[in-house]
Amino acid sequence: MDKEEKNVVKAKKEPDIRDWTICDSTIQMLEKARRDGVETAFDRAANMKACPIGADSACCKHCSMGPCRLNSKEPYAKTGVCGATIDTIAARNFARMVASGASAHTDHGMSMLDVFREVVNGNIEEYSIKDPIKLEEVAKSIGIETEGREIKDIAIDLYEELERTYTQVEGEIPFAQRVPPKTLETWRKHGVVPRGAMREIMEIMHRTHIGVDQHYENITKQCTRTALGDGWGGSMVATEISDILFGTPTPVRAEVDMGCLKEDHVNIIIHGHEPNMFESMLASVNDPDLIKAAQDAGAAGINLVGMCCSGAEMLSRHGIPHAGNFMSTEAVLVTGAVDAMGVDVQCIKQGLARVAECYQTKLFTTNPRAHIEGVEHIEFVEHEPRECTDAIVQNAIVRFKNRNVAIEIPKMKSLGIHGFSHEYINYMLGGTFRASYTPLNDNIINGRIRGVAGVVGCTNPRVKHDYVHVELVKELIRNDVLVVQTGCSQISLAKYGFYTPEAAHLAGPGLKEVCETVGMPPVLGCGSCVDNSRILIACAEMVKAGGLGESIADLPVAGAAPEWMSEKAISIGHYFVGSGVYTVFGVTFPIIEGTKFHKHLFEELEQQGFGKWGFAADPHEMARMMIAHIDKKRKALGIDNARERVLVDMAARRDIEAA
Repeated sequence: MDKEEKNVVKAKKEPDIRDWTICDSTIQMLEKARRDGVETAFDRAANMKACPIGADSACCKHCSMGPCRLNSKEPYAKTGVCGATIDTIAARNFARMVASGASAHTDHGMSMLDVFREVVNGNIEEYSIKDPIKLEEVAKSIGIETEGREIKDIAIDLYEELERTYTQVEGEIPFAQRVPPKTLETWRKHGVVPRGAMREIMEIMHRTHIGVDQHYENITKQCTRTALGDGWGGSMVATEISDILFGTPTPVRAEVDMGCLKEDHVNIIIHGHEPNMFESMLASVNDPDLIKAAQDAGAAGINLVGMCCSGAEMLSRHGIPHAGNFMSTEAVLVTGAVDAMGVDVQCIKQGLARVAECYQTKLFTTNPRAHIEGVEHIEFVEHEPRECTDAIVQNAIVRFKNRNVAIEIPKMKSLGIHGFSHEYINYMLGGTFRASYTPLNDNIINGRIRGVAGVVGCTNPRVKHDYVHVELVKELIRNDVLVVQTGCSQISLAKYGFYTPEAAHLAGPGLKEVCETVGMPPVLGCGSCVDNSRILIACAEMVKAGGLGESIADLPVAGAAPEWMSEKAISIGHYFVGSGVYTVFGVTFPIIEGTKFHKHLFEELEQQGFGKWGFAADPHEMARMMIAHIDKKRKALGIDNARERVLVDMAARRDIEAA
């Protein structure tokens, strides 16, 4: 940034950075960026007001007769030029967000399935099937015979069956067989069982074209069908195939926060969502020749660090340190210590290019779907993955050798336990010979655990970074609600020490008792945002274990995305709603309250046997709503009185004995 640009930045009224985030590392780096005259997404959000009409989804630009803007204060006062009402316009906009979000995860899943096919056929030798037990379990779950068969033969059948998730034009997607029967019955009754991702996304885009589907309830049906095809299709395939190829996560200790950077090492950050490149990078940074090259350049070694969701996946699977979530991806470059950052797809800010240039960090795009203007592209090809990842390491070593920017690394880092796949939760609760969700259900029934909440999703500069996640989870666990997490939300809580067994002291007495007995944290990290499918499977297992109803909609569970920002979040939220889960979003919600479409999503879907949407900007209000819903489900199950028991501590026992 030149001197004139710096003066312009300084001349503006500078907001208090502590109003933007509670993350001390990010605060420190934003203060440095301000001194250096470098702009980040936090600055841009402060200087650019969100469009109120767009935020309410009261505008339509799907044809050239518009764009049409309706009055969000009087939504029924007028219509679009074609006559579209606010309900049609909002439903179309919502549907297109679902389609975009679902396409992101299903394309990711298709990429994983492509790699799986090539590994099985022997065309890719750099990867292999690391978890054959998971392969067999997934195959059995969708009716593939495994007894006495070779792993390769099972894998071929599994690929062919899972390919239907994407290409099938009629019938039900394979993983519909995992859905609890009563939940599946609801889907069939309303005609929302997904066929294939390509069919559903194509149809939703057609329906939302000018002059096609003009009834919000009918559009919502296709929203549900498409979103379920994401959660129980594309996302689930991505997670299961990643586990088969790279290993199913089990608990591992790992560091989170910017303090995991090392000034005397070559620091390489991988940021994005697909694990293939990160797995190859893990091999590259451990290559003896590249380690020697780094040492010859004066480094003590090579330090590989993750960010965002691919980072969360490697954190859970391999214990790779994690530097921060989405809203910290620019701030971490301000340290000056990042020698190279490789990015692939999803949640990559274009602003990274400018910040990387200011601090001389080597930034590389790697995926053919996602280039950035002015950024060098090194194509990642799965058949020869090391060509890309070795090149990134080599460039990072050159940058380390020629560093001439000031280095300032925040000292903050937190050690925690990550990697709670649904398989490990099953084992953790019941052991090798009695692995089951029954102990979880029993502790919900007896009231030690009030219910379960999934707190997931992005971070968003429209609210105080990390604050809403942290405050919501604090309130939930204090009220004996066990929390499971994925994605950026997981990193928000990990930075504040919630991922250690010692964090049980922050929980209510019942949850604390369970955590201390099992030796687990009150907050369980399940991986990246695509790994929300692990939470779906956990819900299905809770139904299967018995005692908590016959459908996912019966369970005392709730979900939240407190700081959502991407279209993926809308698709995720809607596939949880479609599965039967009450799902609360924060920041804003793209529908005008009081409209028929709003009532349909927030009330009527639940009456049809699905879940429903909720909204609250304040984390404490969000917690109150989620807990009230959990209590409502407990009452419907007849287990609400179980919470009236009194936990007797040692002092009380002595008093009883003395009497």
